[in-house]
Amino acid sequence: MKVKDIMTKSVAYVNPSNTVVEAAQLMQKHNVGVIPVCDQSGVIGLVTDRDIVVRNIAHGKSPLDTPVKDVMTSQVTSVSPESDVDEASKIMSQNQIRRLPVVENNKLVGIIALGDMAADSRFDTEASAALSDISMPAKPEKL
Repeated sequence: MKVKDIMTKSVAYVNPSNTVVEAAQLMQKHNVGVIPVCDQSGVIGLVTDRDIVVRNIAHGKSPLDTPVKDVMTSQVTSVSPESDVDEASKIMSQNQIRRLPVVENNKLVGIIALGDMAADSRFDTEASAALSDISMPAKPEKL
């Protein structure tokens, strides 16, 4: 099965100059934990709810005037809509990530999440293996 068969096709995104609060409002509106960051060249980053907390709020910066480009994760791994779902699962496992933007001709066409695979019983094994690899704990800082 291909990524295009189970990906979410309608994806909200922000521009790098949008504020962190605008990204957070989109997350709330669409009930998601990640928003792709796109410019004229395509997907240039992802901003997650964790990015907002760790890279913005925890540093005492205001989400009202901090641009998304200052807190986004800029090393983005993506897949093609024609990629196999098991390939996407392996990429998630190897990179310890739960979501992948789906890009075609440098244009965001969707997003595939571990949850998309878990919701389809045909991918129970792949989703379980990916979650196991993704969940390998990093050691927390000592208090």
